[in-house]
Amino acid sequence: MNPVAVSIKDISKKFRLFNSPKERFLEALHPFNKKYHREFWALRDINFNVQRGATVGIVGRNGSGKSTLLQIIYSVLRPTSGTVETDGRMSALLELGAGFSPEFTGRNNVMMNGTMMGFSAEEMKKRMPVIEAFADIGEFIDQPVKIYSSGMFVRLAFAAAINVDPDILIVDEALAVGDVKFQHKCFQKFEEFQKSGKTIIFVTHDMNAVVRHCDSAVLLNEGRLVQTGKPKDVMNRYMDILESRNSRSRAAVVEATSPADSLDNLVSAEENLTGLKEFLSDFSGIERLHTRKSYNKNEYRQNNGRVDVLDYYIICNGVEDPVSVISGDTIDLYLKVRFNEPFDNPLAGFSVKTTDGLIIMGTHNMCFGIPIVRSAGSEIAIFKFSIKLPLHAGDYFFDIGTIDMGTDILDRRCSAIHLYVHESTRFDGIAYLETHFHEVERKSCNMPEWIKNK
Repeated sequence: MNPVAVSIKDISKKFRLFNSPKERFLEALHPFNKKYHREFWALRDINFNVQRGATVGIVGRNGSGKSTLLQIIYSVLRPTSGTVETDGRMSALLELGAGFSPEFTGRNNVMMNGTMMGFSAEEMKKRMPVIEAFADIGEFIDQPVKIYSSGMFVRLAFAAAINVDPDILIVDEALAVGDVKFQHKCFQKFEEFQKSGKTIIFVTHDMNAVVRHCDSAVLLNEGRLVQTGKPKDVMNRYMDILESRNSRSRAAVVEATSPADSLDNLVSAEENLTGLKEFLSDFSGIERLHTRKSYNKNEYRQNNGRVDVLDYYIICNGVEDPVSVISGDTIDLYLKVRFNEPFDNPLAGFSVKTTDGLIIMGTHNMCFGIPIVRSAGSEIAIFKFSIKLPLHAGDYFFDIGTIDMGTDILDRRCSAIHLYVHESTRFDGIAYLETHFHEVERKSCNMPEWIKNK
């Protein structure tokens, strides 16, 4: 069996753009073939393979060519040059509306879609109950699609695409219109597909979804392939591109302490902690992250030179600079930041991630309505962050950093801190939601006859 499910070789796609329908008409009829259009290359020289059974996420800014590439893979569009080779039956959920007739009922559209994929009418009738149950749109299945809401439409389209036993499933960003419960349902189905060895290719702007569900990722920018590889590495490169365009970024940020917590108060409160006293009194401007036991030398850093995160220090139950904590413990995380120039509204914050990059929680000081006092520049500030960690046993990484109010990244240090959490209470999942159990009351009752006669 071929280990490659989809092979994309030298794919380029050119579109002709006209300023108006009139110009299109004039070019078509011009006796001397005068050109009224301008050329736009949506894709240029794209090359990569998708392994059989892999889940691949394609990411990039709007207009980077992601959807065009999916349509070429599914043969909705023909490339200007290059070839796509696929091995297996494909099913796709592309842009909203593709392949469904608005005048037909949902049921008729599903039947027609199955016929185009090579299923007989009898086979599709057998599959219809499963498709109806997954879509969960009730009696609207027998109403014209033109009256559907976008959410109803995507439910039916996804149910039709995923329940025809494809070898390769292709999904565009259409899932974004589904509600949260439906998206969760879809990802559960993705996991079933992954376990059964199916191949999934999907486009999304959700970085967590890529890191959490994909074996590899592909980054496109302005029609060109920028990077392929491990999801975390590709997401870091993607964030570099977003920052270069002054786009909103998932910047790491830190819960700030109240301005009332002066340096003197902090030293007084922790006067018996020698390492902390040294940390709080050091304003030399020397970067010391690498001296901390929990520091991750494989951190990824984004810095524009205007602010520097110089150091951090962790205290947990009186233990200084720990490398592990107990689930449910609260850690005090101190962050030392140097402002190299004046700032009116800097933000500081943090995010906690699993080993595979899933962000469990991220926040910043303004989420609590606590502004950071304006910096005049050439200043070092120390913030204290208290974080409870009711997490499952395992390894966790912290992003720490600063951004300005306009969301430009000042200094973002991804996965700079690595802590291991030991489990104190047995539970499933990622986080422990504090729960109590007790029996409320018990009384005797009359038993049904069929139980008495057993």
